[in-house]
Amino acid sequence: MPIGVRVQIPPVAPFLPLINMKKIYYSYRQLQNDLKILIQKMDKPFDTIVPIARGGLTIAHLLGEYYNIRKVYSINTIGYDDIKKLDRVEISNIPNLKNTKSALIVDDIVDSGDTLIAVIDILKDRYPDINFYTASIFYKKSAKIAPTWYIREAAHDWIDFFWSIDLKD
Repeated sequence: MPIGVRVQIPPVAPFLPLINMKKIYYSYRQLQNDLKILIQKMDKPFDTIVPIARGGLTIAHLLGEYYNIRKVYSINTIGYDDIKKLDRVEISNIPNLKNTKSALIVDDIVDSGDTLIAVIDILKDRYPDINFYTASIFYKKSAKIAPTWYIREAAHDWIDFFWSIDLKD
């Protein structure tokens, strides 16, 4: 899709059934602006960033640079097959957080909340003495869990993040 025709993320969009789901483009410029807002909201200290791969990787990289945090360890999850939600979340590549006091778990969107809950559960089980906080750009109010910090309320549209499609243009 040519850059000039991309639709920007609206503040609120109407519910659309999955079959008629509209795809909305989320640009790098929007991420920059949203991360500046997120940084202002985050009021708890953390010494480690744990991005949920792949959606949280770009966010974690930028936050790691901003806060000068080198302890950025990803955790892998598979909860979707393209836009189809899977029955369960598969988790792998669980990081070693033994020298961590407080960690920020980041993802691009908290949709159902299943992925975030699964990641928090497995990390808290392995590291009960660590304080875990969560952040995302998008959050759906219907999710089973709310992140500690988020920027945008997500509607029922599919969000095409720039890191998923820009190199394919």
